[in-house]
Amino acid sequence: MTGTLVLEQLLNGIGYGLMLFLLAAGLTLVFGIMDVLNLAHGSLFMAGAYLAAEAHTRTGSFTAAIVFAVLATMALALLLEVLLMRRLYARDHLAQVLATFGVILIADDLVKMAWGPSPVMAPTPPALSGPIEILPGLPYPAYRLLILGAGVAVALGLWWLVNHTRIGMRVRAGASDRPMAEWMGVRVGRIFNGVFLLGAALAALAGALMGPLVAVQVGMGEQILIPALVVLVIGGIGSVRGAFVAALLVGVVDTIGRAFLPMALRATLPPATAADLGPLFAELAMYALMVGVLIFRPAGLFSPRT
Repeated sequence: MTGTLVLEQLLNGIGYGLMLFLLAAGLTLVFGIMDVLNLAHGSLFMAGAYLAAEAHTRTGSFTAAIVFAVLATMALALLLEVLLMRRLYARDHLAQVLATFGVILIADDLVKMAWGPSPVMAPTPPALSGPIEILPGLPYPAYRLLILGAGVAVALGLWWLVNHTRIGMRVRAGASDRPMAEWMGVRVGRIFNGVFLLGAALAALAGALMGPLVAVQVGMGEQILIPALVVLVIGGIGSVRGAFVAALLVGVVDTIGRAFLPMALRATLPPATAADLGPLFAELAMYALMVGVLIFRPAGLFSPRT
């Protein structure tokens, strides 16, 4: 184990955490502000990955693929919001879970019909396929640097939108006291529709950016939804700042654990056993982090809507 390897894995963990933040930020906005538990959020992530991979393959333009994936996923989210979500706003969380879980099953079958059950490989942009030496003796993939930059830029933009714009003020007002906000002339229903579409756009962006790093496959939305929910709980439901901090913590803990726990276990266990137990213990570390935070901060690291 060298310092270069540790730093490289730390950057990988931060990049993964930033992608988790894009997904968890949409979840925390929709659940914390609108009080809607949308399990189909992971399916929007999957849609963004598939649409970006298809558009990139057909056009050869990575930028156009990202834009197309985000806009198309927002259109799908608008259809979902009009046909289903509006009927769930006044229902309890159990009804929301059951209905959106059904959306997951439908979305997976639609993807199988369109692309088949086999994974799809999303191409990496040729200009970003090589490494960049960020420090002497530390080459790092250029595409992962793009993910780091994009994640930080979106996080700053979202923080500014929620805390320093009139739209963000109206969102917070509608979430805190909807009747009073409506009496003051705020169109809370329209604001909430915008929040839902913003969450879908963030999920699609995360899926499109993660596509070249992972196999784009059926069920990938459910796989990343679980750590995103862990981020939601650790950061504090409704807190964008909490989602950012928690996503970085979860991303680093998960990545460092998967990289170094098998090495540590090989010192006392057979290599095959260490290779099997390492990822399992890394995943458990994520849940141990959540338990540790909730013991001292039952409501999460930050208060809602901050």
